[in-house]
Amino acid sequence: MQRYPTHLRRGVHTSVKALEQDIRAWIDGWNENPRPFTWTKTADEILNSLADYLTKINPPTTET
Repeated sequence: MQRYPTHLRRGVHTSVKALEQDIRAWIDGWNENPRPFTWTKTADEILNSLADYLTKINPPTTET
């Protein structure tokens, strides 16, 4: 399942116009052949992953 087009990664486009064109082309292609979204993880797995990420980017503060 392709959830997000790989050619729309950060740094690939040199202008907003080029990015918009690629996004619109991807949407048009998706709309021609839509597929239902298939979850590959459980809600608990997603929430645990999010909690781990938030811990990494916001380490606990120590009170003195």
